[in-house]
Amino acid sequence: MLLIGCDFSSSPSRRKRIVLALGERRGAAVRLHALESFDHLSAWAAWLAEPRAWVGGFDLPFGLPRELVAHLGWPTGWQACMQHYARLEREDIRARFSAFCAARPVGGKFAHRATDGPAGSSPSMKWVNPPVAFMLHAGVPLLLQAGVHLPGLHAGDPARVALEAYPGLLARELIGRRSYKSDSRAGQTPERLIARKDLLTALEAGRTRLGLRLQLRPVQAETLVQDASGDSLDAVLCLLQAAWGERRHAEGDALYGLPPAMDPLEGWIVTA
Repeated sequence: MLLIGCDFSSSPSRRKRIVLALGERRGAAVRLHALESFDHLSAWAAWLAEPRAWVGGFDLPFGLPRELVAHLGWPTGWQACMQHYARLEREDIRARFSAFCAARPVGGKFAHRATDGPAGSSPSMKWVNPPVAFMLHAGVPLLLQAGVHLPGLHAGDPARVALEAYPGLLARELIGRRSYKSDSRAGQTPERLIARKDLLTALEAGRTRLGLRLQLRPVQAETLVQDASGDSLDAVLCLLQAAWGERRHAEGDALYGLPPAMDPLEGWIVTA
């Protein structure tokens, strides 16, 4: 089974590409085969639509908080909600979400999904730092267009399975809250380089609760360490999370490790 991990950008470019880590699992070992990148959403969408079997972990939210959706009067069925959301312009999204936050008390501005607590993830309605609301807006409609299967949310092609992943969840387990990446040259410090090396060492040693260890060639390890943006390493972290879900499915779990009681509107981050 081909496994993929995706570090996503809602506005990819030559400077900030979408990165895919491709690999496979054999027992407890996850081998990295290759890294691919895309500087246009259309190229990424075309790759997703190709007829090949895979299980992937994607670093973008697959749903909005139920509290927010109900407040705005949007459809509470997942597909209808996503179709409604896709029709909005980004400025409209920003205005609606900003107005929602403005009416709420300090310390509780954003609505959260149930998965945000255990995952430690940003609210999926956040439109800046990081702009995950726009990542959802750009990415989920293309997953739907490609016809992929989203367990617990949307029935699609069972040969192409997309799971919501979050690399920060696995990174924090291994190196705490140390920063290991930066898109700005000024932020690409020796301390972050050391953190990337420590994170990769921990992945190769299998020091995670996922019960998996990463296998890769020295040249691949050097590529991951030297990518100071962390995009390649984040894609590999998502690859490990996808491998965990694929392993659960191979053991008979139809939801790939997602909780049976998860909210079918909000979705859930795999391994959280």
